[in-house]
Amino acid sequence: MKTLLTGAAGFIGHYTAKLLAERGDEVIAIDNINDYYPVSLKYDRLKDLGIDSDTFYSHDPIVSTKYPNLKFIKMELRDSGELMHLFDKEQFTHVCHLAAQAGVRYSLKNPQAYMESNMVGFLNLLEAVRHNPVQHFTYASSSSVYAMNKEVPFSTSQKVDNPISLYAATKKSNELMAHVYSHLYNIPTTGLRFFTVYGPWGRPDMAPMLFANAIMKGEPIKVFNNGDMMRDFTYIDDIVSGVVKVLDKNIPSETLSDGIPYNVYNIGNNAPVKLMHFIQTLENALGKTAEKIMMPMQPGDVPQTYADVTELIRDYDFKPSTSIEAGVEQFANWFLKYYGYS
Repeated sequence: MKTLLTGAAGFIGHYTAKLLAERGDEVIAIDNINDYYPVSLKYDRLKDLGIDSDTFYSHDPIVSTKYPNLKFIKMELRDSGELMHLFDKEQFTHVCHLAAQAGVRYSLKNPQAYMESNMVGFLNLLEAVRHNPVQHFTYASSSSVYAMNKEVPFSTSQKVDNPISLYAATKKSNELMAHVYSHLYNIPTTGLRFFTVYGPWGRPDMAPMLFANAIMKGEPIKVFNNGDMMRDFTYIDDIVSGVVKVLDKNIPSETLSDGIPYNVYNIGNNAPVKLMHFIQTLENALGKTAEKIMMPMQPGDVPQTYADVTELIRDYDFKPSTSIEAGVEQFANWFLKYYGYS
């Protein structure tokens, strides 16, 4: 199995690269290392994979010092020529596409970044796979596509035609683009709608990191929608286990009603938690109480996320097993050590 993994310096990408490399797969990992959030965290994730940032100036693939079967290339998905050359050269069997411009609120400030990364980059990958067929193309979608849907749990059978953020619109567009390429060129594609993922090495723009950072600095935390929010928090190990199970096994097209090798699944904990309970659990793990400022709902946000993962359990034996208490403790221990509080 020879996999192209995009977004290797990202949160989920870092863990996925490690799991694939540890089990012996040949992995070519790429990332453009943009500055949406401090690149130091991205460099440290890569360092954890045995990739030294001092070697990024080389145009040749960087071989991991920990995993000889893992190579890293700093690359822009917008560069269609360079991407096509990589596919022609490496002849991948699988693609795991986790790179994207993330963040709902940031899409209000910098929409162009979302079009370039999430739309142009995705199209370039599909074109590369069209000309260099792979056994399975797995990609990250998002629970944001469900927008203000009031019917819970969220199911892939529900209509998602009314996104309320540009980020969500790009993710829904990715699903539509994948369907077109699956239909026209018989490319096996599977999209995964991620629900709130947390854990060590997490993104600093996500609630767990924002909360932990403010609590330890003695700064107030902003609690949106006056705390009346629920999130299907899913621990990173559970997510990555599911991602790799999906990558490994493409559902045969003959099992699908229309014969097109295309699927979309929810991937989440299937057990939403009240935001205030999550905060209290984090306070306990950090050993410090937060000062809270209650805020109204933010544009582009939704009051509740809740994943129906019945199909993922049926087709891939997906079994999220990490409790909020256990997951938050793991996150807090990493946070305190990484940022020098312990």
